[in-house]
This record gives sequence, C-alpha cells and structure tokens, in this order.
Amino acid sequence: MAVRGEFSSRIGFILAAAGSAVGLGNIWGFPTQVASNGGAAFVLVYLLLAFALAYPVLMAELVIGRAHRANMVDSLGQITRNPLGRLTGLWGCVTVSLILAFYAIVGGWMIAFFAESASRPVAPQAVGDWLTSYSLSTNLVFCALFLSLTSYIVLGGVKAGIERWSVRLMPTLFILMGVLIVYVSFQPGASEGWAAYLVPDFSVVLNPDLLIDAMGQAFFSMSLGVGTMLVYGSYMSKKEDLPTIGAAVALVDIGVAIIAGMLIIPAMYVALNNGVEIFSSTGDLIAGDQLIFTVLPALFNTIGPIGVVVSTVFFALMVIAALTSSISMLEVPVAYLSESRNLSRPKAVLIVSLIIFAASALIIFNFATLFGFVIALTTKYSQPLLGFALCIFAGWVWKRNEILAELKVSAPDMEQRLFWKIWPWYVKFVCPLVILLMFYRSVA
Repeated sequence: MAVRGEFSSRIGFILAAAGSAVGLGNIWGFPTQVASNGGAAFVLVYLLLAFALAYPVLMAELVIGRAHRANMVDSLGQITRNPLGRLTGLWGCVTVSLILAFYAIVGGWMIAFFAESASRPVAPQAVGDWLTSYSLSTNLVFCALFLSLTSYIVLGGVKAGIERWSVRLMPTLFILMGVLIVYVSFQPGASEGWAAYLVPDFSVVLNPDLLIDAMGQAFFSMSLGVGTMLVYGSYMSKKEDLPTIGAAVALVDIGVAIIAGMLIIPAMYVALNNGVEIFSSTGDLIAGDQLIFTVLPALFNTIGPIGVVVSTVFFALMVIAALTSSISMLEVPVAYLSESRNLSRPKAVLIVSLIIFAASALIIFNFATLFGFVIALTTKYSQPLLGFALCIFAGWVWKRNEILAELKVSAPDMEQRLFWKIWPWYVKFVCPLVILLMFYRSVA
C-alpha cells in the first residue's frame, strides 16, 4: 500500500476542506434563495441550522476519517466489521463519481465562458460563438479540459497537489469576489440588490417549506454524505483539535455563501436597472445555470468595455469554485483504488478520470435524457441516504468509547466539553430524523 499523505498545516486543511464545500451551488443557488425568502432573516435561519445540523454531520465524517486513516470503503468497513460498511463506502464512491461526471460538464462551461471573455478583444466572432454554443464538440473538449485540470491537481497527492493548490486557489477566490463586490456595489441599481439581500423579512421565515429548504441548503452545502470530508479527515494530523477545526471549515463555507450573495444579488439588480430580465415567469429571481450563463453575461454586455474585464474575472472565479470542489470528489475513488486495490496514484487517477469522462460523454450525447436524471439520482436520492447512513454508523454502530478516544487524542478534556455532551446525541437522533424528513419531502 502506498504511504498515506497528510496535510502539513491547519490552514492547508481548512482551505482544502472549505474548498470542497465551496462549490458552484454556493455562488449561483444560495444568494437567490436568500433574496427570495426573507433576505437577512433567511441568512440567520441558515446560520442556525448550519451549526445545529450540518456541523454535527461534518464532525462525524471528520472523526471517522481521522480515526481509521483510510478511504471511505475501508473506514466504514472497519466500523461495521461486515460487508455492509464496505458496500456503503462503494456506494459513496459511485455516487461522488456520478456527481463529478455532470459537474465536469458544468465546470467545462465555466472554462469555455472564461475563454470567450478573455479572448473576446482579439478572437474572431466565430470563435466566441463556438465557445458559448454548448455544442457536442464544445462540451466534450472543455469537459475533458476541466477533468484534466482536476486530475493534474489530485495527481500531486495531498501536500503537493490538494493542499498546495487549495492554498493558492481559495485566497484567489476571496480576492476576486472582493474586487467584483466593490465594483458592482458602485453601479446603478446595486442599492436595491443590497436591500433585497440584507433587509430582513421575518414574516416568511417560519414557513415550513422554507425551513426545510434552509435545512437542505445548510446540510448539503458542506459537501456531506459522499465521503469527501471523510477522506480529507483521514489526511488530518492527530494533533488537530477536531471540533475547533470542523467549526472553522463550517465558518469558511458559510462565509463564502454569504459573501457570494453580496456579489450576485446586487449584480442582478444592476442587470435589472440596465434592462435585463432577472425574474422568472413565476415572479422568482432567476437562479442556477440560467443566472450564470444568461442573466450575468447580459449584464456584462451592458456595461461597456469594462464588461469584458468583469466577465473574465467573474468566470475565473467560477472556474476556481468548481475546481476546489472537483478535486475533493476525484480524491474519494482515487483514495480507494490506491489504498484498497494497491494501485499507484498515477494509475488510480488515470483510471478514475477516464471512467468519469466516459460517463460525462455519455451524458453529453444524451443530454436531454441523462443530465437532469443523473443530478436528481445523485443529489436528490443518493446523497441524502448516504448522509443518513453515515449518521447511523457514527451514532449507532461505532462504539461511543472509540469515538471519545479518537477525540481525546488531540483534546484530553473532551469529556468535559459542551461539544461531547451534545454532539453524540445530535448525530444519533436529530440528524437522521432531519435527513429523512428532507428526503421524504424531496421525493413526495
């Protein structure tokens, strides 16, 4: 078995784990959800639920990973001591690979739009049209490019690959977001966007559907359920205080989501001021891929020559957000093949990347049928059930004394801490029930 890597610093782990959680959903989904559901009041509810529900599950993954120093399959197998744990781990590897298969397509779009923006002053119009055409050739080329970038980073291992690039990419992401926020905030219409985002409307936050949506956003925005945090936890030093470092990861992830709102919502209202439609036929703010690839590019086109620069910076930001998540996804099956199947890291990266690209190509050639289906299958059905299974393993199967012993390695006073008095109960009873509630609501 290859020698396991380990994060060399606390900040390296925090940025890598937060980068895993900080994905495209934080930037194109959370902001419009906030603006449409009570503004700052929704943010407060989200903050409470993130620490009451998502943080305990994040801690379960980190503790399992660090205790067993292994990939998802072997870690869960050691807990259950029967095939059920290993099968659950394999299920997680398959799920995260399928998520990366469609995520790579979207990441490819981000690279294509970045290339179009950067080359617009010098490239022929035909080149720009091809880059933003969503054609088979464009999708295949840029999906392959995105997976190649992801593979290159993961190929370097934990220190030279994941940690090294996370420490570079995450600060760059913050800088780019800050620059864009300052620029957008001084544009006509931005003040209306800030009001929509920050002025609280407490009359809507007790709506049951909104509360469940906030629970879902809090839980799934942290990249939980598919083994990414478990694998990253397995690379964490035994010296690190797990509850503290887990809280830091949660804070960075939540912070990026909130900061993204400071950019996206004012930008949408600037677009509205410039004549761009930002509301759907139902009266809700446009979100998702239509926001990123239709509304905001239309805004960039209305602000003159500086629009090319702003567009280039924005899509560079989106590429970084996509990459920080994709490297953690690829690491889950790569860790399994390199540790359980004794493959070298280069061979494991190559095999997994080729399989995922084949799945992406299959989706591209059958886009209308498979793209939405794979997204629903993984994020709506498989990921919640995996999160439920991890709570069961951590709360009911794994022996409490073994969990305490792992936590006490870096925190001898753990038994006296409020965290230990609350967390085991939360992960055992509250989190599984909430996950099942969200799952039932999503499939009902």
